[in-house]
Amino acid sequence: MDIRQLKYFLEIAKHKSITKAAESLHVSQPALSKMMKGLEDELGIPLIIRSNKTSDITDAGLIVMEYAQKMLLLMDEMSTTLNDMTNLSRGQIHIGIPPIIGSLFFPKVLAKFHKTYPNVHINITEYGGARVVKSIEEGEFELGVAVLPVSEKDFDVYPIVEEELKLLVHQDHPLADHETVNLHELKDEEFIFYSEEFALHQFVWDECINQGFKPNILCKSSQWDFMSEMVAANLGVTALPDSICHRVLNPEIKIIKLRPVIPWKLAVITKKGRYISNASRTFINFILSAKQFFHYN
Repeated sequence: MDIRQLKYFLEIAKHKSITKAAESLHVSQPALSKMMKGLEDELGIPLIIRSNKTSDITDAGLIVMEYAQKMLLLMDEMSTTLNDMTNLSRGQIHIGIPPIIGSLFFPKVLAKFHKTYPNVHINITEYGGARVVKSIEEGEFELGVAVLPVSEKDFDVYPIVEEELKLLVHQDHPLADHETVNLHELKDEEFIFYSEEFALHQFVWDECINQGFKPNILCKSSQWDFMSEMVAANLGVTALPDSICHRVLNPEIKIIKLRPVIPWKLAVITKKGRYISNASRTFINFILSAKQFFHYN
């Protein structure tokens, strides 16, 4: 049994005539009769009562009619849905985003994308950067936002942000009036660090080691506003990306350039070789064409 047989059978039922159905379908009457005979043989039951003038439908034929109409309707719905997905009338995106990145950049991006593609649903899971990378690798998400570097052997990488970390100190700190501070000058300071699940933790740690000292960590947090308030309370120093520094409005905090530069680069990543849905590919292209949303205003 195939879809064409069902379509042709419904046409016969509509016209109650093989002859008229053949004319409507632009096929020969013998070919149509042969196709119907094949359908009846396959089902093992007559569907049509043939006479000289009409082709009436049997009780079994009425049941086949009912199911044929449902099947053809489902086929049409499937085609429409696939067409809608291709043209982004609908779709779903599953993305992993570190909380710091989500709060900084993505509200504006998502608002603009939703306005452009209102029927595409975006499912966001907030993980630390390291876990986002692992989740992409394990297939939990199609795409995620990660802090570079990541292995370009394992991931396709689409850069979106490039900034540097800056130092935050209390206004009464001895270095507060400096325009630039070398990291090795902080070897005796107490640091407020991001938690280990965040890439920033490892970046600052590694650079301190490169500068010849192990940072003395007073506390760790996953919240940049808490970290900056700890600095405002004169409990230690911290290093945060430039975009976050622009949001720190406490007048008791001084923001200073760090040397050597500790870069903070963000990218959308996908697992190499994985199928990426049309909705997700469109989202990636949208982000890459709207990088103005990833700069502090």
